[in-house]
Amino acid sequence: MIRAVKGTRDLLPPATAVWNHVEAAARELFRTYNYQEIRTPILEETQLFTRSVGEETDIVMKEMYSFVDRDGSSLTLRPECTASVIRAYIEHRMDQWPGLKKLYYIGPMFRRERPQKGRYRQFSQIGAECIGSESPLVDAEMIELSLEILARCGIEGARLLLNSVGCPACRPAFVAELRSRLAAVKHQLCADCQRRSETNPLRVLDSKLASEQAVIETLPRITDHLCAACREHYTQLQEQLRLRDIPFAENWRLVRGLDYYTRTTFEVTAPGLGAQNAVCGGGRYDGLVELLGGPSVKGIGFAVGTDRLVLALSPKTAAARVDLYIAWIGATYPAAVRLAQQLREKGLRVELPHIEQKLGRSLELAAKLGVRSAVIVGEEELASGQLTVRDLSTGAQKRVAEADLVQHVQAAVPG
Repeated sequence: MIRAVKGTRDLLPPATAVWNHVEAAARELFRTYNYQEIRTPILEETQLFTRSVGEETDIVMKEMYSFVDRDGSSLTLRPECTASVIRAYIEHRMDQWPGLKKLYYIGPMFRRERPQKGRYRQFSQIGAECIGSESPLVDAEMIELSLEILARCGIEGARLLLNSVGCPACRPAFVAELRSRLAAVKHQLCADCQRRSETNPLRVLDSKLASEQAVIETLPRITDHLCAACREHYTQLQEQLRLRDIPFAENWRLVRGLDYYTRTTFEVTAPGLGAQNAVCGGGRYDGLVELLGGPSVKGIGFAVGTDRLVLALSPKTAAARVDLYIAWIGATYPAAVRLAQQLREKGLRVELPHIEQKLGRSLELAAKLGVRSAVIVGEEELASGQLTVRDLSTGAQKRVAEADLVQHVQAAVPG
């Protein structure tokens, strides 16, 4: 038997109802913040990610799905979407468009990671990018938006972690000091962190190994080495978060896994996900547009891991139920079709069986499907103009005039 590729999965009902709920809530919220959707290709040139994400990152070195196309070009399934959005921004000269470019995306990404709870090799993200400003006020609104998405979807107990990773004016000196300090303790680190201590020292701060935590606590903190401009930006951001009544905790080790981040970095965690509890992350990338060949334009973005978000929601998010099951008997199928059309035009979810069944079996199937109510359409009901509506949870029945059925069913459906 052929099975789904390792690290991928099929999304089946009723889980897909939860996914649709999450994505619909996000789309509606993006609309209220005046964000517009962008859809980029799943395939990109490999150099887009090696240049933007960073050649020494785990994503590029270990996790990307890349292959040589028939024309000899190297292509990659996108491991993240910010680089793709910036590529599209440059290619289509969006810097000529008026105002801030406020864009969002929803779709699959691909990384060859070790599959575990809430982490897959094909995973989905809901993300946003705001391009055209370096203001900390924009950062605060972006963070507010990310938290509001989680709240709208039903996440409770979300926690915001905040840091600044400086800029090209102050970070190089800090990285040099960090590399020097790591050299003295290199023998106490795992093989991966020993490599990172030379190629990408900031990534050592993100280590989760228990044996390395005491060593990392002795290392210098980037927030103690920020230049005046970065310090002021970070201070104003915190003031703006307080203005919006958004609680946060500073985490000096929060550096994220991508090289393009500057200044603001943030992460949102949610309960119920175990050790891998980050459900959203983002930050500022003030040099990325220029790095990829565009103008000197600043930007900030975030991405919500939809798989983890749905995992956190599933225990308490009910799938949509069918509102009405039409049990037709005898030669009443044409009338049942017309009735189903009327109900569906009103936005109700209706199940109309395509074959005739005995009434008892039909109602039994309706109950198994989780239907709220069933309407019995027989020749006697049509002759009298009175249809029988049965509440399948209680067994109670009521005769309802055919002309009043739509209103009756609508009133019985929770808002």
